[in-house]
Amino acid sequence: MPTSIRDVYVVDAVRTPIGKFGGALSGVRPDDLAAHVVRALIDRTPDLDPARVDDVYFGDANGAGEDNRDVARMAVLLAGLPVSVPGVTVNRLCGSGLEAVVQAARAIALGDASVAVAGGVESMSRAPYVLQKPERAFPAGHQQLHSTTLGWRMTNPAMPAEWTVSLGEGAELVADRHKIGREAQDAFALASHHKAAAAWAEGLYDGEVVPYEGVALLRDECIRESSTPETLAKLKPVFRPDGTVTAGNSSPLNDGAAALLLVDEEGLRATGREPLARIRSSAVTGIEPQLFGLGPVEAVGRALARAGRTFDDLTTFELNEAFAAQSLGCLAEWPQLDPAVVNPRGGALALGHPLGASGARLAGSVAHQLAAAGSGTGLAALCIGVGQGLALVLER
Repeated sequence: MPTSIRDVYVVDAVRTPIGKFGGALSGVRPDDLAAHVVRALIDRTPDLDPARVDDVYFGDANGAGEDNRDVARMAVLLAGLPVSVPGVTVNRLCGSGLEAVVQAARAIALGDASVAVAGGVESMSRAPYVLQKPERAFPAGHQQLHSTTLGWRMTNPAMPAEWTVSLGEGAELVADRHKIGREAQDAFALASHHKAAAAWAEGLYDGEVVPYEGVALLRDECIRESSTPETLAKLKPVFRPDGTVTAGNSSPLNDGAAALLLVDEEGLRATGREPLARIRSSAVTGIEPQLFGLGPVEAVGRALARAGRTFDDLTTFELNEAFAAQSLGCLAEWPQLDPAVVNPRGGALALGHPLGASGARLAGSVAHQLAAAGSGTGLAALCIGVGQGLALVLER
């Protein structure tokens, strides 16, 4: 057993540009997307012998198509790393990429690893339709195909109906609870697009985004800097006839991958690099499934407490924007938080939400922002379908 807990450093973080559903990255297999960011991460640290990587952790929310058979291990092999490097795939739905970071950091902190890669991947464009095996052999009737792109499918009938509402209806429930109107949601979404466009224009993503070779996509594909309050107001509610949640104030369906290089002190010396940030703490919590959007509320509080920090200490806070209503609901429960530190470079409403990759994107973005600031405390957090929240605190 370890005699002490080791410090865990983020040496580097990369991600692909995020593609829209059926867009520029839809022709790329998810295992190739994962391999791309793993290879790019290793190439950016030439002093590190790839054989020094003790394990590769990757989040993947669906895993029903070309990302089956442990996409982390497939990424290792496709990236050309030594076959001695193992890989494990984890699934905490929307939190999968951040869960991979947490698990890798935990292994390093306990001394089970010195160097690890952690990330996530999702191709929602290429998520397949699946066919259940029939209850009996040789059925004569038609069989139902289930889309694995997003949300509930093949739901267990023992689940209470109020738990298994659609994700959009869950966002409507949060809007009801906190009395968040359509205008506020649209304004939040608009700000996300404008901040993302400005960040790209200022070159703030240049240091972390690694385009996929052969694909003409250099920037996140869903950013709409031309959006206005008037264009968003014209969109119809999607989940309730009289609702407030629209396509314009919801995150899109996306494709993408992200990865971070994590090390201990010994591993840091092997990289020959200065770290971007250090991982301080994490927390995961559960909530009623239909209120999944509020999942980060308690997780964030616990993670900050474990790090001995408060909202006043935050330099930046990357909160995944699954829905504007969900994000605003969380912010309403953190009145002491300065909203100016939240998603300063835009959020998922504009950048996109490739499920298994999003958590790794958030953690990587926090690390890069802390490095740019020179010091500070950062936080990454996500809501998770079926009612969970996950948060990670980093420092520099």
